[in-house]
Amino acid sequence: MTVVNGIAQFLFAAGGFVVVSVFLALLCRRVLGVPVGWPRSIIIGGGMYVVAVPVQLSVYRRLGLIKNQQFVGTPAEAVVVTLLGLIVVFVFALIALVIVEVIVPTGTVGNPCRVITDAGARMRRGRRYGQVLAIIAKHGLSSSLRVAARRPEVRRQRSTARSLAAALNDAGVTFIKLGQTLSSRPDLIPEPYVRELARLQDNVDPLPWDTLRPVLEGELPKPVEEIFASIDPQPLATASIGQVHAGRLIDGREVVIKIRRPGAEQQVEVDLDIMIRLAVRLERTTDWARTLGAVRLARGFADSLIEELDYRIEAENAAAVAASLADSELIKVPVVDRALSGPAVLIMERVAGTPLGQAEEALAELDQQQRAAMAERLLTEVLREILFTGTFHADLHPGNIIVGDDGSLTLLDFGSVGRLDQPSRTALGLLLLAVERDDPIGAADALVDLLDRGEQLDRRDLERDVGQLIVRYRNGLGAVGGAGVFAALWKLITNHRFSVPPQVAAAMRALAGLESSVTMISSRIDLITTARGESVALVGELTDPATVRSTMERELFRLLPTLQRLPQRMNRITDDLENGRFTARVRVFADPDDRNFVSRLVGQLSITLVAAAAVLGAILLITAEAGPVVAGSLRLYPVLGTLLFFFGIVLGLRAMITALRTP
Repeated sequence: MTVVNGIAQFLFAAGGFVVVSVFLALLCRRVLGVPVGWPRSIIIGGGMYVVAVPVQLSVYRRLGLIKNQQFVGTPAEAVVVTLLGLIVVFVFALIALVIVEVIVPTGTVGNPCRVITDAGARMRRGRRYGQVLAIIAKHGLSSSLRVAARRPEVRRQRSTARSLAAALNDAGVTFIKLGQTLSSRPDLIPEPYVRELARLQDNVDPLPWDTLRPVLEGELPKPVEEIFASIDPQPLATASIGQVHAGRLIDGREVVIKIRRPGAEQQVEVDLDIMIRLAVRLERTTDWARTLGAVRLARGFADSLIEELDYRIEAENAAAVAASLADSELIKVPVVDRALSGPAVLIMERVAGTPLGQAEEALAELDQQQRAAMAERLLTEVLREILFTGTFHADLHPGNIIVGDDGSLTLLDFGSVGRLDQPSRTALGLLLLAVERDDPIGAADALVDLLDRGEQLDRRDLERDVGQLIVRYRNGLGAVGGAGVFAALWKLITNHRFSVPPQVAAAMRALAGLESSVTMISSRIDLITTARGESVALVGELTDPATVRSTMERELFRLLPTLQRLPQRMNRITDDLENGRFTARVRVFADPDDRNFVSRLVGQLSITLVAAAAVLGAILLITAEAGPVVAGSLRLYPVLGTLLFFFGIVLGLRAMITALRTP
């Protein structure tokens, strides 16, 4: 029983210690008025609980209230002295908490509970870090990726670019997709890297059929043998996320089977976590990352890649693009079998033909006029998608276009589909029209409407730069190709600190990727020259009288309540002007952010002044020798001075920590 009683007493004492520590931590947080971290608050609260009794005994001895280990004071003295001792302990605890918060602010160190719960994720990230570093070392990129490494010479860039493309291919789904995305951004990386990374569009190592078959079996509602008459184990195409095989259904239909790579979802999850953490760190520590918006770009890339992992979204995208191309006689979209498709498997009709990148022989059978007409039609249909329907294929590289035996074109791979809202479509159309009319002012206005402008935009500089760009490329691209004009456009956007919305970036990426496909069909086609000519007809439809009338009716209906009140308001204004009663009220702090800033500043200043006055008054009261006696030798003024000093210190600490925590 003695052991049991000892354990019970220990548990009771431990439980009481925890409860009191949590209560004191809550009290400290409430007094300071800011969300200080719970772990440090509980530790300091426990420290208060431990030192409270020794401090009380020390105060009793200093005041002569304990003699021969016996309390010799009155009950009133015990209450007052105990209260004063607790106040002293509490003040020192608050000071300690503020000092810890100043040295190590809340949030800069991981939450201990989260560290434990995230141990598995940390281990996965650590293993992935090791794999990526091993791949970097394998391809000899360690010296090239050092922060202090010099930029390689031009003759070495091609070799480094090939090694980088090979390393990204070995690193898996996320990094292959990253390389493909970077290959469409000539404004960010040099031309040799663009060319080598573009090979990742179709040069992805295939997986054996035995590795993919379990994924297919797990997605189908019935056994494979009950659905497919045959499946070709040799892939038709390989991509970063999935692999395509040919098959024949039981009913005789020829289909293609797109299967997601096993483990792709888990690998992408870890890689995107690493990528976003790296972007957050770069944006916090470097100016170029903040200017570029590294976190926003990383999150946009992550959202796009997560969508591509789910083939159900790709099936919906295919249906949307098919609807936008319903009137096209040249471009087709394969029909998806929704009943057999799932998150990791996509089954659609097989289209006869050859990928554009391998269709030299098929195209050679057509004369130059036919090829030029085909290229112009492709460009026109894509422009119509972007400017009118707003739903368009955003990744039209040659591997995603099939040339049919009848000269038709079929689009594939709808994992990346852009959607452009009506105001953005109108602004883009006006931009093309302004370029055609050699109107830099109109083009600059359209750019401002199309993009998110910076805070210090110089309109005159923007108009001059846009005018130079129009003059430079108004006669076509020449030898620079689409990469040159889009690189110049991206440079202009970056220099003027525009932020490109994701949907607008998708439209630009679609046009940039379309150039290689159009040029492969007909080398006589100039992307910009043809787009300018086609845009006049397309934008002409936007300015068609019937369209304009419909738009005006819609806008007038929206403005109808304002128009109804306008005569009454005008009468009131003219009456006030005639009688000298017209006044104008201007709010100095109309912006809520300005009002909040001033309110916080005045509040902090007021608290600081009150705290200073309280401390000065407390010092005067504590040092006063006169005043009535409270108990024994204790006088009222020193006691009141101690309480006032406590409140002054609390107010000062509250003002200090609030100022430190305010962004």
